[in-house]
Amino acid sequence: MADWIEETLARGRAGKATERVLYVLRDEPRFASYATAAEVAERAEVNVATVVRAAQQLGYAGWPALRVELRSRYLASLSAGEVLAEHAGSDADPVRAAVRSDRENLRLLESTLDPERVRAIAAALHGARRTLVLGSGTFAAPGVQLSHAARIMGYDVGLHDSGGTALVNALARMDERDLLVVCDLWMLPLALRRATEIAAEESVPVALITDRRDSPLASVGAHVVVVPSEGVGMFPSLTAAMVVVHAVLAELARIGGDRALAAVRRTERLWERADLF
Repeated sequence: MADWIEETLARGRAGKATERVLYVLRDEPRFASYATAAEVAERAEVNVATVVRAAQQLGYAGWPALRVELRSRYLASLSAGEVLAEHAGSDADPVRAAVRSDRENLRLLESTLDPERVRAIAAALHGARRTLVLGSGTFAAPGVQLSHAARIMGYDVGLHDSGGTALVNALARMDERDLLVVCDLWMLPLALRRATEIAAEESVPVALITDRRDSPLASVGAHVVVVPSEGVGMFPSLTAAMVVVHAVLAELARIGGDRALAAVRRTERLWERADLF
């Protein structure tokens, strides 16, 4: 995070007041990652408008969007045990705390999400010959939902939650007519990173759902959606990422129209024939 701020300071375009805000972000990352704009302004001895300008200097619409990035960057620098310690004692009732935390994540998502980015992912999936979805461990969950529901609507969407030769073989059959969807939250496995880079090198369009705008995969993403992901325990929350997937599916159903509806009905008939439910 310090390097990121230093790069902005080195450009020499920030005024003295904005620089004071950037110094707070650089020197006190934990504080900045949960502080309000007013609290940052007080710490930097500037007004709130200067905090907003500092956020815009870093390329964000305002403080809420920047704080999501700061919090994700800060938590991504911690191990699971350190994340648990970060939340230790914050609430006596972790169940209610989890609900409140996800409610806040959804509030942040609603205030920072660009709907056109979600629509662009849906349009890319709709136009793709085939789509491969990548995720690792629990972070494959949004991909499970996306691949399962999209296939019901008649789209050729598959999920890979492991690396190795099977993943590389799948990538070998893809080209610019296809789409790779990647879910990158918290820690990025090297196998997933390399697979995404290979896909981009082979001209496969990449759609990325991530909790950091500076994800190592962002530079190769044709479509990038940033989500808040903080949980209350030692692992990130998938709620905001799942909402983005639900939104993609809703848009996919809209643009799929009668064709998607016919595919769903055919799938349901086959379920009945197979006595699945």
